[in-house]
Amino acid sequence: MRTQLTTYFARLFAGDLSAFGGPATDEALAGHIRAEQMSLVLGYSVGIMLANACNAAVLAIALWQSPDRAFALIWAVTVAGAAIAFGVQSHASRRITKPQFVSRRAVHRLVRNAFVLGAVWGIVPVAFFADADTGGKLVITCLCSGMLAGGAFAFATIPIAAIAFTAPLFLGIAICLGRSNDVAYLLIAILVAVYGTVLLRAVFVNSFSFARRVIRQVEAERTVRQDPLTHLPNRFAFNETLDAALKRLALSGEEFAVLLLDLDRFKEVNDKFGHPAGDEFLVQVASRLQRCTRAAEHVVRIGGDEFALVMANLARPEDALEIAERFVASFAEPFPIEGRQIVGATSVGIVLAPRDGNTALDVMKNADAALYRAKKAGPGTVCFFEDSDDRVSRDRKALQSDLEGAIARDELFLAFQPFLDLAENRITGFEALLRWQHPSRGLVPPSEFIPIAEETGLIHEIGEWVIRRACATLADWPEEIRVAVNFSAAQFHNTGILQTIVQALAHAKVSPSRLEVEITESMLLSKYGSAASILNALLQLGVTVALDDFGTGFSSLTYLRKLPFSRIKIDQSFISDMLVQPDCAAIVKSVISLARDLRIAVVAEGVETADQLEYLRQISCDEVQGYLISRPVSADGVLALLDTKKLVATYAA
Repeated sequence: MRTQLTTYFARLFAGDLSAFGGPATDEALAGHIRAEQMSLVLGYSVGIMLANACNAAVLAIALWQSPDRAFALIWAVTVAGAAIAFGVQSHASRRITKPQFVSRRAVHRLVRNAFVLGAVWGIVPVAFFADADTGGKLVITCLCSGMLAGGAFAFATIPIAAIAFTAPLFLGIAICLGRSNDVAYLLIAILVAVYGTVLLRAVFVNSFSFARRVIRQVEAERTVRQDPLTHLPNRFAFNETLDAALKRLALSGEEFAVLLLDLDRFKEVNDKFGHPAGDEFLVQVASRLQRCTRAAEHVVRIGGDEFALVMANLARPEDALEIAERFVASFAEPFPIEGRQIVGATSVGIVLAPRDGNTALDVMKNADAALYRAKKAGPGTVCFFEDSDDRVSRDRKALQSDLEGAIARDELFLAFQPFLDLAENRITGFEALLRWQHPSRGLVPPSEFIPIAEETGLIHEIGEWVIRRACATLADWPEEIRVAVNFSAAQFHNTGILQTIVQALAHAKVSPSRLEVEITESMLLSKYGSAASILNALLQLGVTVALDDFGTGFSSLTYLRKLPFSRIKIDQSFISDMLVQPDCAAIVKSVISLARDLRIAVVAEGVETADQLEYLRQISCDEVQGYLISRPVSADGVLALLDTKKLVATYAA
C-alpha cells in the first residue's frame, strides 16, 4: 500500500494526468506532454509576472493610509522585484528552442514555485484585510479574485500546479472573510468558493483535452518521424533534433555531441540468414541501443544499418564516450534470431559541437569521417573526430570528383589476366580488370575507387564502360577465347544492365557465349531482388556465369543449386595455403569433386608457385589463374600470351 501511495504521489506532483483520471501514458510520451505544458506556462509567465508586479504596486497604494503601510510596502517591493526578475528569466528561456522532453523534476519545481507564489498572495487577505479601510478591502478582494482567475488560466494545463497556486489563496480568503461579521463579505466568500470550483473544474477539463490533443498529434507525427521497422525516430526527426541543438548552441552556448553508428556485420546477417532475419536483427539492435541512452534522448535510425544520437547539454566529452562504449558493449551478447545466436558489432564516430562544427553540414560530414576511421580500425571501435579525418574526407571527395570525369578524360583502362586450361595447356580466356591511371596520383587501386563508385552511383556508368570496352576488345581475339567481367552488386540494382550487355555484344558482333559474368553471392540478396531474374535472362541469352570467391560466403552450395553456373572460382585464400594446411587442401579437393559431379568447371585463383600448379593438375582442376601464369597485361599484350606453343612448353606436365 505504501509503495502504491508513493507511486501515486510521485505521478501526482509530476503533473501526470492519470493521477486525476486522465489519459495514461508511458514516460516518453508523458515527458513530451510535460514539455508542451511547460511551454504554455512559460508563454504566459511574462504577462503573469507583470500583472503580479502591477498588482503589488496597486496594493501598496491602496494600503498607503493603513496602519500596515510599512509592511505592505516591503511586501509589495519584494513581490514586484521578484516578479520582474522571474519575468525576465522566463523571457530569456522562451528564446531557447522548446525541448522535446521535460523531466518530472522540472514539474516538481514548477509546482513548488506555484505554491510559493500562491502563498505569497494568500498572506495578503490574512495580514492586511482586517485593518484596511473599505476601499482597501475592496482592492484586496478584487486582487485576490483576479489572482485566482489568473493563476487558473496560467496553469490551465497542469491541474496540480493550479491547485498548488490557488489553495493558499482560497485559504487566505476563507480566513479573512470568515472573521468578518459582515453578511456582504460572507456572500463574497460563497461566490469565491463557487467561482473557484468552476475554475478548477475548467482546469481539469482543459488539461485532459490538451493532453489528448498532444497524444493525437504525437501519434499523427509518428508516421512522419518514426521508422516503421524499429519504431525509432527516423532521419526526418533526427534533422529536427539536430537543428534544435544547433539553435540552442547559438542562443545559449549549450554544447552537444552527435554519435554516428554503423553495424559492422549486418551484411553478413543478411547474407547468411536472409532479409527477414536482417529485419529482426535491426529491431533487436534498436532496442539495445535505446536502453543505453539517457531518458530524454532517443537513438535514431537514419537509414539502412546506420543509427545516430544527439546528446544535448553535454557537460564533458567523456559523457559522449561513455554512451558510445555502452553502445559497443550492448553487442557483447549474441542476438537470438530464429533459433540461432547471431553475433553483431558496431563502430561509432563522435563529433563535439561547436568544436567540430556549428552547422548541420559540418557536424554530419565530420561525424561520417570519424565513423569511417572507426570502421577501418575494426569492429567495436569508437573514434572522436580529428583534423586528420577531415583531410581523409576531403581526399575521398576529391577522388570522387576526379572519378566523375575519369571516363571522359580516358583515364580508365582494362588489364587482362589469363585463364590456363590444365588439360590442354592453353589459354582459354581472360579476366578483364579495371584500372585507373590518375594524372597526379598515379595508378589508383580498385580497392580505393570502386567503393566510392558504388556509394555515389558512378558504378553504373563505369560498369557500362567496362562492358562495352571488354566486348570491343574481345572482337579482336580468336573465336575460342572468352572474356570475364566482374559485376558489382550495385550494378544489379539497375535492370538497365541487361540492355547494356545486349547492346555491347551486338555492337562488337561477338557471340554471347564468349562473355562471362563473374558475380559474388551478395548480388543474390533480397536487397537486389532483380539479380536472379537478370542472371536467368543472361543465361537464356547465352552468356556464361561464374561464381567468384567461392568458399568465402555462407550459402555457396545453395546458390549452385539455384542457378546453372558455368564455373566456380575457388578463392585464392584456399589456394595459397592448400600445400601447408591440410584443411585447405581438403576443401579444394572437395570443391573440385563436387563441381565435377555438378558438371561445373572450376578455376583456381591466385596460383603463384609451380608446386601449387602441379598439385591442382593432379587433382584435376580445370583452369588456373595467377601470377605464375601471367600478371595482368594490357590489351596489346593479350595476343602475345596466346602463343600456344610457348605455353605448352612452359606448363606441360
